[in-house]
Order: sequence, then C-alpha cells, then structure tokens
Amino acid sequence: MHVITCVKEGTLHYMGWMAILREGREYKKKLAGGSQDILQRLLHPSTMGSSSRNVLILCGDYMEDYEAAVPFYALAALGVGVHCAAPGKSPGDACLTAVHEFLGYDLYTELPGHLFPMTAHFPADPASYDALVVPGGRSVEPLSTDADAVSLVRAFAVELRRPVLLTCHSQLLLAAAGAMGGVRCTAFHSVRPVVELAGGTWVEPDPWSLCVSDGHVLTAIGWPAHAEIIRELLRAMGGRVLGARRQGVLVLCGDYVDDYEANVPFRVLAGVGCRVETACPTKRKGEACVTAIYDDAGKEKRGHNFVVTVDWDDVHMDDYECVLLPGGRSPELLVTNDKAVSLVSEFAARGKLVASIDQGHLLLATAGLLKGKRCASGVPMRVIAGLAGAIAVEPKGAVADGKLVTAASWTDLAQFIAHLLDLLDVTVSFTT
Repeated sequence: MHVITCVKEGTLHYMGWMAILREGREYKKKLAGGSQDILQRLLHPSTMGSSSRNVLILCGDYMEDYEAAVPFYALAALGVGVHCAAPGKSPGDACLTAVHEFLGYDLYTELPGHLFPMTAHFPADPASYDALVVPGGRSVEPLSTDADAVSLVRAFAVELRRPVLLTCHSQLLLAAAGAMGGVRCTAFHSVRPVVELAGGTWVEPDPWSLCVSDGHVLTAIGWPAHAEIIRELLRAMGGRVLGARRQGVLVLCGDYVDDYEANVPFRVLAGVGCRVETACPTKRKGEACVTAIYDDAGKEKRGHNFVVTVDWDDVHMDDYECVLLPGGRSPELLVTNDKAVSLVSEFAARGKLVASIDQGHLLLATAGLLKGKRCASGVPMRVIAGLAGAIAVEPKGAVADGKLVTAASWTDLAQFIAHLLDLLDVTVSFTT
C-alpha cells in the first residue's frame, strides 16, 4: 500500500481542489485548523510528503488539457510528488486548459477544457525537482517570452541536466532557452521549422505514439504519445516498473463518457505496461466516442475524441483482468445493453477487478455489485448506491473493497489509479 500512502500524504489534496476553485483566493481567508494545514501543504513546494521524486509542471492558460492532466495524475498515482506553477498565478488560482482535437477540419479544433489548479508559487526552485514537464498549447507562446520561464527550462536542460518533457508546441521553450542545438527532437508538425532553425535534429513523429529520448530531453507530438511518454519519463527519473505482466484492462464507454475518467486511466495503465483496450456497444474498432467535460459549475462541454480499440463482438472476458467503468453520461447507454451489464457481473463473479468512477456506478448497481460494499460516490450516484445496498458511501476520494474500486469523481483519479495499480500488483521503484 506504499503507493497509495504516498498519494494520500504527498502533494495532492483532492478534498480542497474544487472548493479552492470555487472560491479562489477568498477561500484561503476562510480556512482554519486542519483545512488551513492542507492549504499550506499545497502552497509550499518544500513540503513534498514522503515521495522520493518530485516533478514540476510549468503551466499557463490554454495549455493542452491532456498534456497537463495525464502526467499530473500518472505521476501522483505512482507516488511522485507533483507541483503545478505558472507565471502570474498563485497556489489556488487556476489555468484554463484547451482541448485540441481533429474534428474534420484541416487543422485541429481548440475547445475549452478544465480549470487546472496551481499548487506552487512561480518562479519555482529547479533544484527542488527531479524533472520538468511543459505541456503544449497556446500557453507556450507567452511562456517563451517570460524570462523566468525560459530560465527555468534552461536550468533543467543545460545547468542541472535533469529530465525535461516537451510535447506538441512546448519545444519552443527549449529553443528560447538556447538548448535545442544538436538535440534530436520531435513535435507537432508545424514546429519542425522551429526545431531546425534552433539547430535541433528533426525526428518525424511516426507513429504518433513515439516519444523521442535524447539524453535527458524527452519530446513527443503530444497526448497521443502519453503511454510512451510515461514510460520514458519514469526511466529518465531512475524509475523501474515492477510487476507489469501485460495485464489486460477493458474500458467500457460510449458517447459523452467523462473526458478525464476515460482517457487518464487508459493512458496511465498503458504507460506502466498494461494492455488497455476500449469497447463500446455502438462503435466499431477505430471509431470514436465523444467525451464530455464537466466544469465546476456542472456545465457540460465537449472534450476530446476517445477511440475504440476493439470491436464489441470481439470482447471476451478471459482476455482481461480488470474492467473499468468511467462516468459521464455514457453509463446511461451501457446500462441498457444486456451484454455490458452481464460482462460487468461476470468479471465480479470470477474474482476479477471491477473499477468504476461516479456515474459508472449505475452499472455496478444494475449488476448487483454494490450490495454490502463500501464505495465512494459523487452526488449523481449517491442515492442509487444506497438503494443498491452499499453499506457505506464516501462522498469523496477512492475506496477499494476487495476487488471493487470506486471513486467519487475525476478529481480522485490519482488515488483511484493507485488502488488499481496496487490490486494489479504494479509498482514503481526509484533508484537512489
């Protein structure tokens, strides 16, 4: 349970996130006692819990949503301390992320993403961190003209020579820092002239899942490469994945599945060596489900596309050790499909791992899997969980009860994924 302990006691404090976003800086004045202690641990980068590795994410408004969220939750789930900082922002402030997705036009479309909380002051001390992550997106442009941001990148890439992860457009920061010369580098295709003008060696991002490692500099086209990005970043930080045996994980989804709740576990589990596949009753392999983003006011926005990787008729339970049920509105479709409900029920009957986030609990309730169980549930499923016989319903966080893992919402993804990794016997060990 070491990884889960790190998540609970490290740099992430899920309970305060949404409240901090709702009230902004005024919320800080209202905190007292234990809550004040939680906020202070968020505010100070020097308080990093028991983690043996710590990573800084350099943020800004309109950074690509997945390119911030996936490293954030992946590293946190693995017990790595993660801090987020941005010029002009204080801990408790938020950056607005951007969703970049191809929707049938010649260039990707930009859609509004999530509010992403900052947890550290800027500028940060690079010596306090073992790696730097810079998401892509339009945030890169103002960062490239910010002297402190450029100095931070230079410190990691040139002076400290510690791992720097640059995705999509953020390779511009490496050029601005004068650190591109002679580096083998990939990026989104439009960044090729920047790489070559700055003296780098361009590597075609083929396949899109490619992560190029040139010493301590890691580059990728963007979020489609997150499985390899996670693998390479852990390696560069001295991490070794233990217990990965290509365990099969099946993600059941449909249109309007929650954006983070589907994609983040999908990418993280693949990054530590699991064989992760996605299936939908109404989609063929290669087709996409549209995802939904729910902001702090509860409004629904369109998210990224989430591609189905296996035909529904080809789904066989024997191929998997775990079934994962993201929330959003897609469970309303899945619960009307007899095969989906019976599949979830059969996973439990055979002693396999069943995992669900918030509205995914509708399938658990229908399959009779909540009776006599402890679970975590957000507001949408709390009454239904009780009606289905849950003996205790936690309003936040993630709960493991035997082979059943539940989470209240996407803000609990790090703890949720940590439980999954623990039950799949996957851990990460870092060299001293």
